[in-house]
Amino acid sequence: MLNFGKIILHTIVLIGFYQVGLLIQTTFQLFVPGSVIGMILLFIFLSLKVIKVTWIENGARFIVDNLALFFIPVTVGILEYYDVFAGKGALLILIALVSTMLVMGISGATSQWLVRRRAEEHE
Repeated sequence: MLNFGKIILHTIVLIGFYQVGLLIQTTFQLFVPGSVIGMILLFIFLSLKVIKVTWIENGARFIVDNLALFFIPVTVGILEYYDVFAGKGALLILIALVSTMLVMGISGATSQWLVRRRAEEHE
């Protein structure tokens, strides 16, 4: 029960950053989504050690572990726009697949480069 309470509290902190990002985005009429602004704020607060990773760790892990569930509404929503995909939909799907593979490949290569760089610094 204690772990469940931590997950809820940590998730509330993450949602708080999201809400602050949305508030900044709507207040200043920015083109950057509020969720991205919230993530940047969270990164800054973590980097400056204003908040500790342990304050959000369980909530973040819970969200990542259940990430697949968050895609169900999007997938069902796509069914409402079947006519968009009927014509050149195959091209859209191909573009989505290729771009996803590129993002995964570049992210993996960047991660490996950073790990090697860190290992070389510690030697």
